[in-house]
Amino acid sequence: CFHATPELQISFTGDKSAGMKSKNTKGKFSKRKEPKLAVETPYVPPRLKRAAKSLPDKTIEIFEGMSILELAKRCGESTTTIQNIIINVGEKADSEFDALSTDIAELVAMEVGVNVRRLHSDKGVRMVPRPPVVTVMGHVDHGKTSLLDALRQTSLAAKEAGGITQHLGAFVVGMQSGASITFLDTPGHAAFSAMRARGAAVTDVVVLVVAADDGVMPQTLEAMSHAKSANVPIVVAINKCDKTDANPERVKVQLASEGLLLEEMGGDVQVVEVSAVSKSGLDTLEDALLLQAEMMDLKARIDGPAQAYVVEARVDKGRGTLTTAIVKAGTLVCGQHVVVGSEWGRIRCIRDMAGEMIAQATPAMPVEIEGLKGLPMAGDDIVVVESEERARMLSEGRRKKKDKDRLVKLDEERQKEPEDEENKSKRVEVPIIVKADVQGTVQAVSDALKTLNSAQVVVKIIYAGVGPVTQSDVDMAQACDACVVGFNVRDPLGAVSQSASQAKIEIKLHRIIYHLLEDIGNMIVEKAPGTLETKVAGEAHVLSIFELKGRSKAKGDDVKIAGCRVIDGRFTKSATLRILRSGEVVFEGCCASLKREQQDVEAVGKGNECGLVIQDCSNFQVGDVIQCLEKVNRKPKFVSSESGAVRIEC
Repeated sequence: CFHATPELQISFTGDKSAGMKSKNTKGKFSKRKEPKLAVETPYVPPRLKRAAKSLPDKTIEIFEGMSILELAKRCGESTTTIQNIIINVGEKADSEFDALSTDIAELVAMEVGVNVRRLHSDKGVRMVPRPPVVTVMGHVDHGKTSLLDALRQTSLAAKEAGGITQHLGAFVVGMQSGASITFLDTPGHAAFSAMRARGAAVTDVVVLVVAADDGVMPQTLEAMSHAKSANVPIVVAINKCDKTDANPERVKVQLASEGLLLEEMGGDVQVVEVSAVSKSGLDTLEDALLLQAEMMDLKARIDGPAQAYVVEARVDKGRGTLTTAIVKAGTLVCGQHVVVGSEWGRIRCIRDMAGEMIAQATPAMPVEIEGLKGLPMAGDDIVVVESEERARMLSEGRRKKKDKDRLVKLDEERQKEPEDEENKSKRVEVPIIVKADVQGTVQAVSDALKTLNSAQVVVKIIYAGVGPVTQSDVDMAQACDACVVGFNVRDPLGAVSQSASQAKIEIKLHRIIYHLLEDIGNMIVEKAPGTLETKVAGEAHVLSIFELKGRSKAKGDDVKIAGCRVIDGRFTKSATLRILRSGEVVFEGCCASLKREQQDVEAVGKGNECGLVIQDCSNFQVGDVIQCLEKVNRKPKFVSSESGAVRIEC
């Protein structure tokens, strides 16, 4: 106040008489205006100045205790903007050097519009040895599940529909030496590529199962690429060595030609010959896995909050959402609040793979947890938070970020695929509602159905969810004129089936992925409009030519009639005719008249003679070849390869 200029003092106090004379003062003393009190207004987050396009592909690394300044640099925003967002979240931001928790840093990053990857430091933490996580991968029907059955003395393969694995299973196998190994069993069908990729991402060692009588197949090569991309060591198990036509040496040569350096050839990849039926070579496989784990020196912390990875998720009628997970580090305790993807909840119960309730889960242990509010996606990370409020806030932020990224992705796809209006009108949409038993299978079936898209038909997944077919699914299908596909789910209730039949909604239930893809592929072929093609329906040779002269003006000019013999196929009056002379097309036109034995006929078959007149054509010669052309609507074909990959050929 003491150093303010008269103009600045007026702006603060509103008193024009203070410090300078006013021309508009009516009296000797003017009434001082009372300053207005500030009104509390709700906080509005600042509008970030950036390009119109969002940043869904940008990913930054965050860690516990990072400063506001460091977060602002990584996000590409000013520290003031970051501080305002932190205050809006409900935290204090006094200085730009204040330390942030990982949860707050993720909330701020999501508000800015970037993805995050959490970094966990193990400095100063006690590390203890942990069991290895081994994923069994390979081609379909090469004996992966049978090999695991032999290791744990059970018979899971007999329970699988069609004898093939269609889920991602996790369980602990106790070896004869007393050590334990956590195994992940992945399906081998081509439709479950995403499941195999998730298995390779969470594993320590990959066991590549190859049948000795079949050799290297497409899914074998895909499993090798998944393991290499995840930078995971491989142990090769050549199965079915007890068969008479087994040839392990041929398999080794094939693997070496694909770039896999085996120990016998100077590499570091161990090879074990086993047989799941005769149970031979299992001890050698166990020693190879334990040796590989010992060389890797696998350790993890057991203190502090847990880090876990979702393997599968499903909905149980009596227990709610069940999530199968593998703990990577820390200890998962019953009663903790967790955030899984965009879902959250409080852990109500933890069970091991035998179904027994346990109080906590340690590293490399596969468990099943209950208590999540919604169904998470397979592959999501499980994050332990300190309170329910923080869990709600983090879950809501992730959900909004997910929706925003999805809309941006849709806009980009529309801009990348500028189709003509004619192509859009010719392309038929086949709406489908997908229901399956677990979340991973829902994703796999949806991705497999999208591979059936073609130039004529596009598969549109209206909704994909976990659980049996319900009345709401039927109502949605009726509104969208969609087909309901149920995979590995129980039959719908009688009222639901009756409602679907009354609404003429088709419900297709399958338990084997081969049959499901074949059924949907045939349905797509039926709904496809097809393409019109010109087909030669018959051929005839011109034997003689007749002329009709002296016709009246009412009947028109003179007419030339070609006397022909049909040598192949048949001729129809409604078809288009083509004249060939010395292999070249002379004329093409409509059939004006077709007679046999002086009688008008609609068609003439092979070996018969006929007389025909082509409209506006009189240039016949003996020896000409006349072809009968018909337009045929050719439907696309459903093609399935030996590896299980399917496609629609137009």
